[in-house]
Amino acid sequence: MMKKTPLALAVMAISLWAQSAIAVKNDDALVVTANRTQQPVSSVLAPIDIITRDDIDRWQAKTLTDALRRLPGVDVSQSGGMGQLNTLYVRGTEARHTLVLIDGIPLAKPGITGIADYNQIPLSLVQRIEFIRGARSAVYGADAIGGVINIITQAEQPVSQLQVGVGSNHYQQYDGALRQALGKDTLVTVAGGFQDTKGFNVQPQSTYAVDNDRDGFRNKTFWAGIDHRFNEAISGFVRGYGYDNKSMYDAGYPNVVDLQQIYNHTWESGLAFNQGNYASQLTLSLQKYKDYNYVSTQGRYHSGTTLDDMEQRNLQWSNSYRIGQGMISAGIDRQEQRLVSRDDYASDRYKRTNTGYYLTGQQLFNDVTLEAALRGDDNNQFGWNTTWQAAAAWEFIPNYHATLSYATAFEAPTLGQMYGQQRLYITASPDLDAEKSKQWEIGLEGLTGPVDWRLSAYQNKIDNLIDYSADDTGVGRYYNVQAATIRGVEWTGSFDTGIFSHRITFGYLDARRDSDNEVLARRSKQQFKYQLDWTMFGLDMDVAWQYYGKSYNNNTNQYASEQRRMPSYSLVDLSASYPLTSHLTVRGRIANLFDKDYETVYGYPTAGREYYLSGIYSF
Repeated sequence: MMKKTPLALAVMAISLWAQSAIAVKNDDALVVTANRTQQPVSSVLAPIDIITRDDIDRWQAKTLTDALRRLPGVDVSQSGGMGQLNTLYVRGTEARHTLVLIDGIPLAKPGITGIADYNQIPLSLVQRIEFIRGARSAVYGADAIGGVINIITQAEQPVSQLQVGVGSNHYQQYDGALRQALGKDTLVTVAGGFQDTKGFNVQPQSTYAVDNDRDGFRNKTFWAGIDHRFNEAISGFVRGYGYDNKSMYDAGYPNVVDLQQIYNHTWESGLAFNQGNYASQLTLSLQKYKDYNYVSTQGRYHSGTTLDDMEQRNLQWSNSYRIGQGMISAGIDRQEQRLVSRDDYASDRYKRTNTGYYLTGQQLFNDVTLEAALRGDDNNQFGWNTTWQAAAAWEFIPNYHATLSYATAFEAPTLGQMYGQQRLYITASPDLDAEKSKQWEIGLEGLTGPVDWRLSAYQNKIDNLIDYSADDTGVGRYYNVQAATIRGVEWTGSFDTGIFSHRITFGYLDARRDSDNEVLARRSKQQFKYQLDWTMFGLDMDVAWQYYGKSYNNNTNQYASEQRRMPSYSLVDLSASYPLTSHLTVRGRIANLFDKDYETVYGYPTAGREYYLSGIYSF
């Protein structure tokens, strides 16, 4: 394909952005993830959900996975308890097909699979989550095939608090945050946290004696930042955060790596200008991510230790200009990645740069809203990728409208997939192509009596899926071979009855690879999620019921001739909180209330019933 310049891209794009007048939801909350500029959640044409810090505290989630699995279209596959490897599938797409952002910046993923490990992101950092379902590569570039999860670490209100918690499996938690306003223009935040659990035996049926132990997890987190408004038009921020995680896992053999230690350090700085019809923001970030794996009984500096050492630099410049009731929005993203992957015998070094140019738009014409986006990504490894999306919504009667959208998206191969990894006996595949998808979605939403609801039907066709195979000597390589088609129907609704708030999600999914019509592994065919909240006599209660239908543990390949069927399961979580004083609140939670025995990965049972108790003091 002939390479396009940014000027040619701009000439080809016709995209207007404006705040839509569609107001099916009476919700004035502002979101930034849909089109990378602030807009009311009621104006977003794609399905979107928001998790606030209040939600996290009310649910008493202990991990990011705990919170995300409540969302529509999310299926979680976890190999054990807290800190163990887990993957998340959004609307049936691969785990690597969901873009994870932290404060709008892509999360560095050093592993060869390109999958974000949600268990390694401390929940104490999270103040808000914005989750948009469907393709968003035309806005963000690579990885946004299934959706985008934007984890926001900044709290806007100057409220300080301390939290102490204990729970099952020797769980303990200590968190603290100091948010102090200095005058009317400056907010200073310092926060830290400690989380530890001895865990449980994640493979009790293993025949290896070395696996007959608890697999624990420990996390230490620190966050600091300054936000300052220089005048009515200009504001800026500087912040840094980091965490140190230790996760025990089963190796299968003695004196083999069984402990993972991750160090993440991130520094960010930005300036924003907003005056009249024009707004602009420039953000710089540096992420350093070290992933050690070593033998726990011998220590990190003994032979056998492996290390993935990654550095990722991001520059983002976004601009928007309001014209009457419309707005044109455009920006540039620049990303540089460096990775060193080594052990005692081999070392691989990689470097990649990507520059993306994007335009997004939304405009209201009477009862019709049109939305469009166009993006080009210039990657020094696999060249130029153009993605686009378009959507239309029609409010055919007050408080009811229909939407139709189409989008293209792509997933970039990881550095290790393209250039191999000697320590894992993986050879290079420099001609590996990006995975590409074409998606359409039709939706109907409205406000019927007290019920605010949305019905969506979608189809996602993904080509050039990346697969792996190894020869008889154990040497493997990645290659493009498969295609898959994913179809689904999703219904979400929320309503209040007296003091009770209800949130319901139904989902049906048919995800198959095209070559043999085989169902893709670890995707439940049916989902039902119900959340009930109420407050009585000062006591806040939350009950969550989640049902996941039957699935398969694996797909057939050179290592498995048959698929293993996984049974359906359902979970009930119960949490309660009560303010003892205006500053002190006591909270309690029972996870897996009925002690359901289930697995999401064959051979890895889950924790069973768990109890948690915590106290939060705000000042």
